[in-house]
Amino acid sequence: MRIDAVAGQRVLVGEEFRPATVTFHQGRITGIEPVDHVADPAFEGLVLKVPDTAYVVPGVVDTHVHINEPGRTEWEGFVSATEAAALGGATTLIDMPLNSIPPTTTLEGLRVKQEAALGELMVDVGFWGGAVPGNLADLEPLWEAGVFGFKCFLSASGVDEFPPLSPPQFTAALKQVAAFGGLMIVHAEDAGVLDAAPTAPSRSYRDFVLSRPDAAEVDAIRQVLDGARETGARVHILHLSSARALDLIADARAEGLPVTVETCPHYLCFAAETIPDAAPQFKCCPPIRDAGNREALWQALREGLIDMIVSDHSPATAEEKLKGDGDLQQAWGGVSGLQVGFSAIAQEARRRGIGLPHVVRWMSRNTADLVGLAHKGRIEVGADADLAVYDTGVDFRIEATRLAHRNPISAYDGLRYGGRVTRSVVRGNAIDVERPDHDWGRMLTRPR
Repeated sequence: MRIDAVAGQRVLVGEEFRPATVTFHQGRITGIEPVDHVADPAFEGLVLKVPDTAYVVPGVVDTHVHINEPGRTEWEGFVSATEAAALGGATTLIDMPLNSIPPTTTLEGLRVKQEAALGELMVDVGFWGGAVPGNLADLEPLWEAGVFGFKCFLSASGVDEFPPLSPPQFTAALKQVAAFGGLMIVHAEDAGVLDAAPTAPSRSYRDFVLSRPDAAEVDAIRQVLDGARETGARVHILHLSSARALDLIADARAEGLPVTVETCPHYLCFAAETIPDAAPQFKCCPPIRDAGNREALWQALREGLIDMIVSDHSPATAEEKLKGDGDLQQAWGGVSGLQVGFSAIAQEARRRGIGLPHVVRWMSRNTADLVGLAHKGRIEVGADADLAVYDTGVDFRIEATRLAHRNPISAYDGLRYGGRVTRSVVRGNAIDVERPDHDWGRMLTRPR
């Protein structure tokens, strides 16, 4: 439904909530007016008025999502992923280059991905490129075609068509990306450390964590920072799990290295001590660690050492996720949380005395800034009219079978949160959950 304004008593303007009416035209915000602006007889537009218990915030910009289509559409696809995003308050997604077949490591792979997305999007979607062995010559053409940067792995990715970079290959890719001012985003786990860790078949979550030790992240992040120092390339650390790497990151920031860092809701909401054995819905790489580690990540967010929170939504079929009958070494690694993440983080932040404006900064503005989308992730004149309505007067009881992503498996199944996203607005289109329309989203390319 096309609307012309949203009015509420708690609209996030700058860093504060205040009564306001946000008006827009042709998908862009045109004004932030007094809340009674809609009573003006001269205003003839259609207005969405939200309850007094609701907060109007910028739509989430989730820069770490595995949509998997084409090639593994049975795992996830553009229709199901973008519907889950809209229902969870995410109005912009940047899709990862792997798990689809072909991966987005060539211009042809990007073209196939874009064709698969045509007419399938409920929210706006852009694409990361990939850096793999042998595709150095493809990186700049992909950048010129509009990808937002390049993902690489320093250890096995889990899929054969997206192999990791060796240390020399990583340095060569960084030099190439630095030459045209690109961004390298890195799955930072060290292959050597992982190879030396115990990986015997086991249903024990403790054993799984031991197979992905903190040292794997610390050593890999040291390699990434050394590479940034040597080449001048901008680097971004994906899904930071281990707080033991924070000192390295703090030193790099003090040095002035061009590094940004993300973490994920599952690392901030769960703790290893409470995860049952043989529960593959909690398996992800790097793993969810202990409660002390979790609180250190929250503190790093407060201090600005971690810049942003993203979903790392990485679903798979039940066959892949449940492979091995509880053996966590065989099960697919990935947490499905695209529809849940904002509500989960908002409540966990509230428990720690952290206000919603901080959550919005971590999940909307900073992620938008990472990929150069200055017209996303904020409520201000000229920005896209991408909004989410988060209502603390409505409970959110999570049932995996009722979430919109394709396969009904989720670590959040059975949890209840005191607040949920009840409406999303994508460039002035108010999402109707009963009558979803997959023509509203558009494909994004990197701003020039």
